[in-house]
Amino acid sequence: MPMEYPYFEAAGTARELGRQHGEQAADRIHGYVDYLAASLKVSREALHQRALRFLPLFERTCPAQVEEIHGLAEGARLPFADALAVQLRGELGQVADGGCTTFAIGPRGTASGEPLVGQTSDNPAELLPFGYVLRLEPQGRPEILMWTFGGMIGYHGINAHGVSHFANSLGGGPPWKFALSHYPLKRMILECRKVSEVVELMHRVPVCSNGNYMLGDAEGTILDVELSSDGPRLLEEDGAGFLAHSNHYVCGEHACAENFQQSLPDSFPRLARMHQLIREKFGSITVEDVRRFLSDHEGAPVGICRHPHEGISPAILPNTGHTVAALIAEPVRGKLHVSCGNPCENPFVEYTLRSQSNPPT
Repeated sequence: MPMEYPYFEAAGTARELGRQHGEQAADRIHGYVDYLAASLKVSREALHQRALRFLPLFERTCPAQVEEIHGLAEGARLPFADALAVQLRGELGQVADGGCTTFAIGPRGTASGEPLVGQTSDNPAELLPFGYVLRLEPQGRPEILMWTFGGMIGYHGINAHGVSHFANSLGGGPPWKFALSHYPLKRMILECRKVSEVVELMHRVPVCSNGNYMLGDAEGTILDVELSSDGPRLLEEDGAGFLAHSNHYVCGEHACAENFQQSLPDSFPRLARMHQLIREKFGSITVEDVRRFLSDHEGAPVGICRHPHEGISPAILPNTGHTVAALIAEPVRGKLHVSCGNPCENPFVEYTLRSQSNPPT
């Protein structure tokens, strides 16, 4: 039977946002905290100690998020340190958080003349029951639509200015360092008005580990950023009209043999396949075409639409991992399309920002 993610909404001050979010997603938050402690093989006390070590960074960099996390803890009826821990995820153990394939298609590449941005999210199968779509209407800040899970207040999505961001992990690269995790940064991105502001933010806020960001906005700007613990490296479309990325570095000094050996082996053919699919329809690509791209099985079972397999189980993603969501954003129209699990098996559900309820025709 086809599945779809639950949908939750919250509005108001930071504390109110967190409280409403926590009340609605309580079961999924509690389940994810239990999973996090078990997967990291730590006690709840150790999980709290690791999480609270990051609190001063949150308080300095994104104090409104700290208030929202307090509300999340109140709404879900769990300790504040648990609610903080879910905003850190694998950073608590300095481990990678899955594989994915991202894309951004500029206005020249689409039938509508409007950009499309998105990804497959390939993660351990255990994460699927914790997922949901969340619409936030923060007081004095832009409305947000995101796919998230387990109480994370910053993840993949789109805001009222059309700023859209999606992400994938990277193999190798600069070493982990103590700094802000990527997840509060993801939320800060969804408070920006255009891609250029996102780049300024990434230069200003150091992060503890390495990850790739695919960005777009309502002005038609698309950009990819390989953001590591030593700062951002920009990958522009350079006249191609589109961008794609998977789980290996493609620009700068980090695109080297040493890091390639630490990347998912299927990352390279997946990226080549996404390039091929976009080029074949470039100039007339529709949302339906992108849904087909994200359901593609060339290289099965580890194609763009990933399925469990019996092969090796790399550190980045176990062999039981699969596509737990596929996401497509329409920045101009304020829409987010989300499949629950593999898009070859489950329908995309369309969500629209309330501020964009009358999209352009």
